[in-house]
Amino acid sequence: MNDEIDFNLTPDQWETLKGLRAPTSRLSALNRFVLNDLVALGLAAVSDNMPVITPKGRKVLIRGSSRLWDVAA
Repeated sequence: MNDEIDFNLTPDQWETLKGLRAPTSRLSALNRFVLNDLVALGLAAVSDNMPVITPKGRKVLIRGSSRLWDVAA
């Protein structure tokens, strides 16, 4: 079985996913539409009215980070 997780996220989705790494992320500071997309993909969740990154979201962020370096260069 291939454990590779590959998503074509938009720049807004990447930024929101990166922002969820901080424990103080607030729903009001995030784009709710983008957050809802990430929740639907299983990359984020909302617990006690606070958005959190899921283990799957962390894997996607780590695996996708090398592709993001090309965009930043």
